Amino acid sequence: MGLGAIFAAEALLPEGWAENVLIELGPQGEIAAVKAGAAPGGADRAAGPVIPGMPNLHSHAFQRAMAGLTEQTGTEEGAGDDSFWTWRKLMYGFVGRLQPEQVEAIAGQLYVEMLKSGYTAVAEFHYLHHDPAGAPYGDLAEMSERVVAAAKATGIGLTLLPVLYGAGGFGGKPATEGQRRFLNDPQRFLELIGLLRGRHGADPQIRIGIAPHSLRAATPEMLDAAVAGLRAQDPTAPIHIHIAEQTKEVEDCLAWSGQRPVEWLLAHQPVDQHWCLVHATHMTESETQALAASGAVAGLCPTTEANLGDGFFPAAAFFAAQGRFGIGSDSHISVSPIEELRWLEYGQRLVTRRRNVLLPRDGSGRNRSGGHVGAALYRAALEGGALAAGRPLGRIAPGARADLVVLDPDAPLLLGRSGDTLLDSLVFAGNQNPVRDVFVGGRQLVEAGHHIAEHDVLARFRGAMKALLD
Repeated sequence: MGLGAIFAAEALLPEGWAENVLIELGPQGEIAAVKAGAAPGGADRAAGPVIPGMPNLHSHAFQRAMAGLTEQTGTEEGAGDDSFWTWRKLMYGFVGRLQPEQVEAIAGQLYVEMLKSGYTAVAEFHYLHHDPAGAPYGDLAEMSERVVAAAKATGIGLTLLPVLYGAGGFGGKPATEGQRRFLNDPQRFLELIGLLRGRHGADPQIRIGIAPHSLRAATPEMLDAAVAGLRAQDPTAPIHIHIAEQTKEVEDCLAWSGQRPVEWLLAHQPVDQHWCLVHATHMTESETQALAASGAVAGLCPTTEANLGDGFFPAAAFFAAQGRFGIGSDSHISVSPIEELRWLEYGQRLVTRRRNVLLPRDGSGRNRSGGHVGAALYRAALEGGALAAGRPLGRIAPGARADLVVLDPDAPLLLGRSGDTLLDSLVFAGNQNPVRDVFVGGRQLVEAGHHIAEHDVLARFRGAMKALLD
């Protein structure tokens, strides 16, 4: 398949499933036109049903190299004291060893895996800025550019979110030695944002936003300065922040401010549809309603949240309030949009002891998928993920990026399925990857399950891992 046009016998459009769909591609990787009930003409024929590619709204790329290395207890006595906070200490030790070329190699391997699983864009929450001693590189954007290079080499769309990290706890507590590679003051941070916008702002495959790490790592003054500085450069750029992931975080925020994290943020910042609150696991009913009403996206990462013992997001109440959400693979112990969506629903089934719990609804309160839970979750995650990425994604429609996933019609779990039942089966019926082909910005990157650069990328990743583990 090449640039020009793609013909799909079946495709998921914003208004629903359609047959005999001609997707015409524009010169900058956008969709120029979509025609249902069309003849194929000279277009390349998709080998199976076509759906929009999924945006991954939360990624710490380097952590892919840690996957599986923290699944042991920290004491001879066994489990009991391990938590997010003990995991974080291990992560700090790992991150202290990473060199720029290793970060690029790890990100490249991760992005190939994302593309092969059906993620076509990623929001990279990037906080590894400086050398192992904590000093800036000669190029302030050295580590950010390594992420950009990995995205360009693999073809994935990128929303780069450099992280503002300036403190070690609520109230501006001093940072620890393990955090020294993350630290910037607002002035140097905004200089970094300006550099990246100048270099990549015109690239339709890249969007630059910011990520104040958390309320414990960015003081109110730092947060104000970063948001104001970004808005002066780009009034609609995405802003992502970790929030209310752990109960200790909530307790510490209450002790510092008298308010819970989500409560504090909504009261002190102009949170709107350009914000993404990552995790937001521990909220009261009033916080849940307020977050939904703000228009912000809840960034949910169920496999990582399970791996770290975070808890369950109040999804049923949030969805009932028409809250927006998207999914991310975060620490990358799993790189599968299917598994994130499945865990999201299954977690709620375990909590409520009911089935088919989560049915995201539109502005009129109706579920657009006729009760099909898998289809509803996939559609809603497309919409929320695109909003959080700040790019025209998640839709097979004119003006959107031509980010397309072709499903394998011979995959056993999809045989005999069509329409929303096909999406239900995609989410809930097995663990084999049914993604056959993937296009990003109109360029085919995955064909018959193989990425065009996977062998070279894997060789670089293998070298990086050998050096790190030796």
